[in-house]
Amino acid sequence: MAATAAQTRYRVEGMDCAGCATKIDGAVRRMHGVEDVNVSVTSGTMTIRHRAESDLAAIEKKVTGLGYSVAQLKAGQNAKPAAHGANDDHDHAGHDHSGLTGHDHAPASGPWWNCAKGHLTIASGVALAAAFAVHTVWPATGVWVFIAAMLIGLVPIARRAVMAALAGIPFTIEMLMTVAAVGAVIIGAGEEAATVVFLFLVGELLEGVAAGKARSSIQALTTLVPKTALLEENGATRDVPAGALKVGAVILVRPGDRIPADGKIIEGESAIDESPVSGESVPVRKGVDAELFAGTINGDGVLRITVTAAASDNTIARIVKLVEEAQESKAPTERFIDRFSRWYTPAVVAVGALVAVVPPLAFGGDWNEWIYKGLALLLIGCPCALVISVPAAIAASLSAGARRGLLMKGGAVLEGLGKVTAVALDKTGTLTEGKLVVTDVMAVGVSENDVLSLAAALETGSSHPLALAILRKARADRVPVPQAAEARALGGKGVVGRVGGKNVFLGSPIAAGEKAALPADQAARIAELNDEGKSVSVLLIDDMLAGFIAMRDEPRPDAMAGLRALTDAGIRTVMLTGDNQRTASAIGRQLGIEVRAELLPQHKQRIVGELKGQGLTVAKVGDGINDAPALAAADIGIAMGGGTDVALETADAAVLHGRVGDVAAMIRLSQATMTNIKQNITMALGLKAVFLVTTVVGITGLWPAILADTGATVLVTANAMRLLRWKGL
Repeated sequence: MAATAAQTRYRVEGMDCAGCATKIDGAVRRMHGVEDVNVSVTSGTMTIRHRAESDLAAIEKKVTGLGYSVAQLKAGQNAKPAAHGANDDHDHAGHDHSGLTGHDHAPASGPWWNCAKGHLTIASGVALAAAFAVHTVWPATGVWVFIAAMLIGLVPIARRAVMAALAGIPFTIEMLMTVAAVGAVIIGAGEEAATVVFLFLVGELLEGVAAGKARSSIQALTTLVPKTALLEENGATRDVPAGALKVGAVILVRPGDRIPADGKIIEGESAIDESPVSGESVPVRKGVDAELFAGTINGDGVLRITVTAAASDNTIARIVKLVEEAQESKAPTERFIDRFSRWYTPAVVAVGALVAVVPPLAFGGDWNEWIYKGLALLLIGCPCALVISVPAAIAASLSAGARRGLLMKGGAVLEGLGKVTAVALDKTGTLTEGKLVVTDVMAVGVSENDVLSLAAALETGSSHPLALAILRKARADRVPVPQAAEARALGGKGVVGRVGGKNVFLGSPIAAGEKAALPADQAARIAELNDEGKSVSVLLIDDMLAGFIAMRDEPRPDAMAGLRALTDAGIRTVMLTGDNQRTASAIGRQLGIEVRAELLPQHKQRIVGELKGQGLTVAKVGDGINDAPALAAADIGIAMGGGTDVALETADAAVLHGRVGDVAAMIRLSQATMTNIKQNITMALGLKAVFLVTTVVGITGLWPAILADTGATVLVTANAMRLLRWKGL
């Protein structure tokens, strides 16, 4: 019987380029019992799938042997690095290999000068400056003073190259760097060898800073949640750690304070600044029963809130976890670049060797000159910039989207969104608010307030959607609601009772017509409201028409603008709903969208299949259990915020704040990301091509070659970081 597979996730510190991930992946994948490995530079994590009997301690030792710090993450824990300070090198006792590498402890965890990489770079720079000073004062030292300076930086690099080679990965930037530096010394270019090592370390340090910025951009969300909360217990309040709050606890939030937990308002009203989570700059007015996100800011009122999610499961924690998992999921373009780079570096090494030996052997060229050029080609051959070009852009894009409530489950989803040519949207809860609201109150012989007051009196205590809409309207308009006597429901017709000594009936137009004749003009008005997709309840007082109330599930405020943004982008839109044809058509006319109504879940799934059969790339947007089959059938499934857990689990992406316009924004973000990736690949390959030619013809040498490599990596990463400032539509 096959052993059961298990999954373990680690935080790995010290990774700052794609080469780091490749080395760890290759070394761990070869170990006994390991079935799959996924290493993400951008999230600083490694996830392995392994057999139950696998030796995890040996796996951790293998990673630390390559020069990285590793710590196992518990289930549900995010990869936020531990706090570091000046003693950064002693993190993870027993796992410190800071002497092995210029990659250790990337500056994501603290100031660059307080990490091992910073120390090594500073030491190499000081040694190089001292070497030039000594050589100037005492020229007799010759090349030896530069060799000594070079060794300070090169020994850790060479040791790491050896460790990687022993792990079965010979073609690394450390190996290329070591061969180039030693070769330069052999042909008498000691000054350049020392300079190249120092420039390499500076470039790696800059890459680490950039990688740290990408990694910390999403983790910054966790700092939005305050450390403490005011807990109400037994009529008193006390400060408690926000992380200790349990579901059901009641907390007090004062004006100006950040909200410490996801919750629901049970008392009070205030303007809530949701910009830290949603990117929406205008505060939202919220009252009793409204839902709140941890990390948002209470404006002008005191609120009593009941906690609805523990700290490890609040909205921000879920966003961070989802983005970290998404960053570990490689996009198709990234997988292609990874495969390409496995052949690229060996090919460049072969070309460098040919450049070094063929001209002297075949054409009598100078050995020193052509070996020098061959060594420079080795430095150009590092694929770091090319390999990081895709994941850096995707990580920045996922972070930028998450900060605006646009959640995507991986690079493949992000890449696929930009190819969408048709969007199918559910009606209820997606294009509309998902609850009935009173749209019209018509009075005959009495005031509109009287109509609303009497209707609310009959509906008090009912949980029917029509009743709840009337009661909400009465509350909002501050209409007094008298006591109703002998109130009872008439199955399928309405409700009847006595209010103020009068017999009052509220029900369907057909049932009302059986009790009293409706004037032709009023009947025509009711028919007109029905054609607009509205449900009408007629009020009779002592069997005389007193008025009627029209209700409808109204479109979201941004629905029309959101659909227009999609159609302006050349994307076909269609509404799929289980509602009746008349109501759906009325909403469709108002929003200007193609309508398919009276559908069961399997019908929605079939229509999505039909759209795909027409050659369209289809995104399905929905929020309920009945949307789950169609979400799964679509090329991209998008769940609307507030939707059911089934919809969120089935979907590939989620619009956290339920704005229709965010669907178009998500597609725009994908397109911006793919443009950025193309720019990155062009820069990475373009710079290498230019320096390849200039090196062969003798215009540039060793130190411009290393600048071409590390410079391209820094440029590519900086370009990807521009996506962090993406503002949406």
